Amino acid sequence: MVLESLLTPLKAKQRPWMLLILGFVYAVLALVLSLWIFEDHASLVMVFLTVIASLPFIHHLLTAEEQKDMESVSEKKLLKEHSKTLTVLMMLFIGMAIAFTLLYVFLPQEMASQVFKVQSQTIANLNQQVTGNVAQTTLLSRIFLNNIKVLIFCILFSFIYGSGAIFILTWNASVIGAAAGNFVRTQLAQYASAVGLQKVGSYFYVGSLSILRYAVHGIPEILAYFVAALAGGIISVAIVRKDYTSNRFQKVLLDISDLVLLAVLILFIAALLEVFVTPALF
Repeated sequence: MVLESLLTPLKAKQRPWMLLILGFVYAVLALVLSLWIFEDHASLVMVFLTVIASLPFIHHLLTAEEQKDMESVSEKKLLKEHSKTLTVLMMLFIGMAIAFTLLYVFLPQEMASQVFKVQSQTIANLNQQVTGNVAQTTLLSRIFLNNIKVLIFCILFSFIYGSGAIFILTWNASVIGAAAGNFVRTQLAQYASAVGLQKVGSYFYVGSLSILRYAVHGIPEILAYFVAALAGGIISVAIVRKDYTSNRFQKVLLDISDLVLLAVLILFIAALLEVFVTPALF
């Protein structure tokens, strides 16, 4: 892709903010094309098109990370380098989420509801799952195990498809964008109605979807999934390049183990926040 060729992994680590722009552009182009060609299935097609645009860059990024594993550097230095890569991935994710949010806000009501139909249904299902009287320890184990399942999917997708976990992460960006956009539209509709701009209020009015309850624990969850995707991508690249025949492959395995353990730890912290902190705030 033309946009991808303008940004190398090295430049991305030096200027991670550029990934905000890249993720934003990928998401906007994907939505425009999905509305143009596959309007009835835009909810999922725009996610796939965003993923397709992101794949070349993600592949180059993971290849560069695997090459570092094969070098004679300490594990501490490796983790420091991985932190730069995770920053790049998070910026890409945030750029996509911002684009989906703004598109949800400024598209006409009927079009926004159609484009983000599947995402809105997903949010509604999540809201139903957190209702009801459930013991906190039971809820904690349920949430943590569910997040571990998603974590395993991220590792498997990256291992099997190389950069496959970008699909799960792009999907999450679209869901967050729909929820945040819905929140903004609801607030704008209420404000417009309060100052007597009923027509403007009716333009922005949509059914309310809760987003604030996911903000506290959502960020660490996404970070954990990126760590897992990085681990799966590194082992995938190592196998494709046949680096498992090298004596340094054990170092790759050690690095991957550290990343997976780190991802599990972050997910556990996110589950604690979701069970004990989020209900206290919202």
